[in-house]
Amino acid sequence: MKKYIFLLAMLFALQSYAQKDKTVFEINPSQSMLMTGKGIGQDGAINPYKDGNSIALIKNIGQNEFSIRIQRDGKVIKTRSLAAGKSTKIALAKGNELYFDTEQKAKVKLEFMDGLN
Repeated sequence: MKKYIFLLAMLFALQSYAQKDKTVFEINPSQSMLMTGKGIGQDGAINPYKDGNSIALIKNIGQNEFSIRIQRDGKVIKTRSLAAGKSTKIALAKGNELYFDTEQKAKVKLEFMDGLN
């Protein structure tokens, strides 16, 4: 019985760890990655607040700078760079698309929080 309890606990721990990793993305050189805004099957990340305003918590955990781009209906609304080791919060209105662009390899941690509609 102890074996089954231990096995069940390990499976739960591994599942929790795997879900945590889905918030970290590696972006290859000269790549643009759509993170959120297009919908199921197209987004790189799942924004649980996509039906309203949200806040993207972005941390550059790589060694190179990358660019953050916000678009709506194909028009660029905002761009900004994020240096290695830095973090930022970006407000996303419903319908906005979040992109990460880079010329060098980048590693990004992305999480979302409610934008208090």
